[in-house]
Amino acid sequence: MWYQKQYIISESQRGLLFKNQQLVAVLTPGVHKFWDWSNRYQLQSYAINNTLQEGVKPDVIMLADLHPELFAEQLQFWETGEHQVGLVYQQGVLREIKAPGQRGAWWKTQQPITLETLDISETFSVSEPLLRVLSGAREPLLSRSASAALAVASVAEGHMGFLEVDGNTQATLKPGLHLWWKFNRIINVQQFDLRLQNMEVNGQEILTRDRVSLRINLSTMWQITDAAKVKRELADAKDYLYRELQLALRTVVSTQTLDELLADKNLLNEQVQSLVVEKAAGYGISLKSVGARDIILPGEMKAILTQVVEAQKQAEANHIKRQEETQSTRSMHNTAKVMEGNPVLLRLKELEVLEKIAARISNLNVYGGLDGVMNDLVKLTSDKARV
Repeated sequence: MWYQKQYIISESQRGLLFKNQQLVAVLTPGVHKFWDWSNRYQLQSYAINNTLQEGVKPDVIMLADLHPELFAEQLQFWETGEHQVGLVYQQGVLREIKAPGQRGAWWKTQQPITLETLDISETFSVSEPLLRVLSGAREPLLSRSASAALAVASVAEGHMGFLEVDGNTQATLKPGLHLWWKFNRIINVQQFDLRLQNMEVNGQEILTRDRVSLRINLSTMWQITDAAKVKRELADAKDYLYRELQLALRTVVSTQTLDELLADKNLLNEQVQSLVVEKAAGYGISLKSVGARDIILPGEMKAILTQVVEAQKQAEANHIKRQEETQSTRSMHNTAKVMEGNPVLLRLKELEVLEKIAARISNLNVYGGLDGVMNDLVKLTSDKARV
């Protein structure tokens, strides 16, 4: 039985008309009527308003390859080579990045889409203008595709970076933001801090020459002067320097007694630094300074050392006291010898002593005048007693 079928295609759709399951037409927006018999016609409709994000479905692309004449006015095909990156622009604005070796299509709309291809077989760094666009990408589609396509490295101020491609060092990197296309290669960036750095070296248990166990903590200042040599020769510059300082400290401490270490810590610092500085320089590291921060003794040794110090200080105090007593006795002897031959001076001394005594009493009674003061007995009384 014959009857008419009607299909309506909206502005945001395209229709694929099949007759006996064979594609016969691509329907554009509008009303389409067909006389059908035995239900031979079927329609499949596809939305095209989100073509940039979703593209064209694989089954449609397959049909387009079989019937290119039907899709010539409806589809725009794109393709990237094995060593090409595709930059997708819509109305002059970058919208997406396509990976190498890809193929697809977009529905043609009122907003034209273009694809710009870049050969990354040799030059795979991102140009400065494109870097500025991609580093500030906020639109989700571009942000996702850029994240999958780009290797990003930010080299901080005071650092040096090394670009490694497939395990081989390719270039040195200055401070700043760097982007590369990471397709078809493995990209890694290794950074080194070129600023002056501090490191604390915690000492292990070490025996001095006189068999005293102690621990010494060092504080060091160091700096990488040849980053390329450090990268080439050392797996970990900080770990290497730490181990060398520990070994040097053990060597120096084992050759000195406890008294020698405590007497001059600067000598210990100089000896440790002299053992390490040339070795470190051979690997591109400058050892600026070494300082013993703490010398830690075991508990029983602390007690013994405290007793020794106390005994030394007591001996020093006794020695000083004896010196003072000797000086005082010598002074008294000299004074006596002077007064022995000078009676007037002796009397003046007596009066001086008398003056000091009188300053501490309340009443003083003198009998016999000046002669009594000089020759007779002088009696001292308080407020309650009189002589």
